[in-house]
Amino acid sequence: MDLSRIYHTRPAWSHKGNFGNVLVICGSKLYSGAATLAAGAALRAGADLVSVCAPERAANVAGQTFADLMTYPLKGDYLVKGHINDIVDVAHVRNINAVCMGCGLGRHGATSEAIHKIISKINVPMVLDADALRAISAKPQSVWGKQLILTPHAGELAILLSQSKIPDDFDARLVAAKQAAHKYHAVVLLKGHVDIITDGTSTITNNSGTPLMTKGGFGDTLSGICVALLARGVGLFEAAHAAAFINGKAGELAAHHMGEGVIASDIFDYIPKAINST
Repeated sequence: MDLSRIYHTRPAWSHKGNFGNVLVICGSKLYSGAATLAAGAALRAGADLVSVCAPERAANVAGQTFADLMTYPLKGDYLVKGHINDIVDVAHVRNINAVCMGCGLGRHGATSEAIHKIISKINVPMVLDADALRAISAKPQSVWGKQLILTPHAGELAILLSQSKIPDDFDARLVAAKQAAHKYHAVVLLKGHVDIITDGTSTITNNSGTPLMTKGGFGDTLSGICVALLARGVGLFEAAHAAAFINGKAGELAAHHMGEGVIASDIFDYIPKAINST
């Protein structure tokens, strides 16, 4: 894949923020590493600035892992409506260009309500994954008019479509991904052995990656790469396609060295190599 249109030479007089200001709203006490994985991947994918708004434990893990992050710990173990004003204030003060939300937030009812409110109040492009997908499945029209990339695996796609299961058959997965794109008025990146990226009309596939990437966390890194591309002004469809390739290629490179022991955080060092490989 040719990434030169995205990663062209930066002008000599570039300054901080020209290439993306990202907000990551992910993680909880239980899933304490999700924000770190998404935010770290966003940094490695070239975002100039990455802020993390997350429940205390998740925010602290992110800040201790990457000194490069700006972290805003939210009191409590999981996202609730009482956090909304603080998050919106951060998005405004930091002049955020794109948002990643959902990874590791959990399925508390209060969290789902907060997710809906945040989506309604933020108007920059967003990547929604994991628990954010579950939240919007109850009210698809709530995200109409937003600029969204949805990044489900097959199980989450079934939830988005109120189905019991999505078949493994490629053609069936393609049909289902297009249905979700139409239902939510969004770009859908269906993760799998062959990734499917569709806006309901145009469709493209991605074949990078390895079965060794079934470890938890590789979806979080994908979301982080995706939001970094959105923040630098890449369109929804192109960002989803490029992110799928970069995440998969970085996983391949990491797995070549780590084999069965590869984990999602291993690809931080390989995301730049994946970008430079094209």
